[in-house]
Amino acid sequence: MNATTASATPLLRVSGVTVRFGGLTAIDTVSFDVHQGELLGLIGPNGAGKTTMLRSITGVVRATEGQVELDGQRIEGLPIDRRILRGLSLSQQLVKPFREISVIDNVALAAGSTKTASPLKSLLHVARDEELATARKMLERVGIAQHADQRPGIQPLGVLKRLEMARALALKPRLFLLDEPLAGLNSKEARALADTIAEINRQGVTIVLIEHNLGEVMRICQRLVVLDNGRKIADGEPRAVMNDPVVRAAYLGGDTLATAAADGAQHA
Repeated sequence: MNATTASATPLLRVSGVTVRFGGLTAIDTVSFDVHQGELLGLIGPNGAGKTTMLRSITGVVRATEGQVELDGQRIEGLPIDRRILRGLSLSQQLVKPFREISVIDNVALAAGSTKTASPLKSLLHVARDEELATARKMLERVGIAQHADQRPGIQPLGVLKRLEMARALALKPRLFLLDEPLAGLNSKEARALADTIAEINRQGVTIVLIEHNLGEVMRICQRLVVLDNGRKIADGEPRAVMNDPVVRAAYLGGDTLATAAADGAQHA
């Protein structure tokens, strides 16, 4: 990220966001910015509040306090569909495609979401050539175009992860939120998918990535924000963040963290 980008208005600004579930505070006054073109890693130990943070940005969870701005416009009061129309898209950790239709139809359905939001719009837009063309382009973008006409039910996890990403990208997001896309993959698959994420970022998509695979996080992310027990404890350049004693202490087993950080730095 260059100095011009850093000084510009952030694409996303999270300001003092707090999320409470009854008497439990899941997110405690968290603030951070995401600038246009960044690949930001949002990390932390289990239970740190990372997924809740993403869900508060998309509107799946409503913030109890604080503000969320997208390109200078407040969105924390908007419903999920309005936030998506503003340019947010979330690829979730648990992949749940429509298994009774083909891979390409899964993506085409996402591409045509503005047409199928109501039965009336669906009736008025029976042609779907445009959506299928977009879907095929997204499948090529994530590297699974060869599976376009197959059913999701026969696909391995690695393909399903990429399908989930293709569906999210079909919404043409300005800000792409990824929740543990590498979870469940072997090291070769994880590295390949991390390369795909980095390439999508290079193509101009701003990305916030939640991921426990610290080696890959260190390799592809330009900046890290670290949460622990719902609070932000670090924000900065990956190597500096990983060397922060507070960050090391937050993880169970500082040696594991150090090893992962060193491995990521070595392969960056």
